[in-house]
Amino acid sequence: MFVGGSDTTSTALEWLMAELVRNPRVMKKAQEEVRSVVGNKGEIDMNDINQMEYLKCVIKETLRLHPPAVLLVPRRTMASVELGGYNIPENTRVFVNAWAIQRDPSVWDEPEEFIPERFENNSIDFKLGQNFELIPFGFGRRGCPGLAFGVTSTEYVVANLLYWFDWELPADDDGGRILAEDLDMSEVYGLTVHKKTPLHLVPISYSL
Repeated sequence: MFVGGSDTTSTALEWLMAELVRNPRVMKKAQEEVRSVVGNKGEIDMNDINQMEYLKCVIKETLRLHPPAVLLVPRRTMASVELGGYNIPENTRVFVNAWAIQRDPSVWDEPEEFIPERFENNSIDFKLGQNFELIPFGFGRRGCPGLAFGVTSTEYVVANLLYWFDWELPADDDGGRILAEDLDMSEVYGLTVHKKTPLHLVPISYSL
């Protein structure tokens, strides 16, 4: 349970920071919101995070593009059913591919692009498991029991990372700066979907 909970959260955080570095406009907008809400207090609390609407959109978009668990908990059909032109017999084990659903071009505009604004003034959410186009935590009785903890811890960590530091890519082997568009976003599949190449960033302390 501890490994499952920590691994999925750390995976989501790595993808989130990678997308922010690749999208400086989004990074700037998210940091401006966090720093505006927190001000000069020097400490972030949950009341602050509850006001960070754009940050929540960034997290939703990250989980849409990069659900840590691509295949949800297996299900088993209780009766024979026809779905999408296929006959699925009773007692068949079924795997739901959240990655494919959340990148479906018939549901999402520009599904391969990182656009947190798509969730602004949008009622689609994953917390109740009722919007089946966004199911990074599953849905129904087999939805992830750690949803609230995972989302809360991710919000808190990201808010602190964006508040206290500016971020940039490190120098390459030749001493030049790695370009954001050259960042390797390849995936490695397993129980969770990690970046093939681990993310390395340089933190620059932000002065209040």
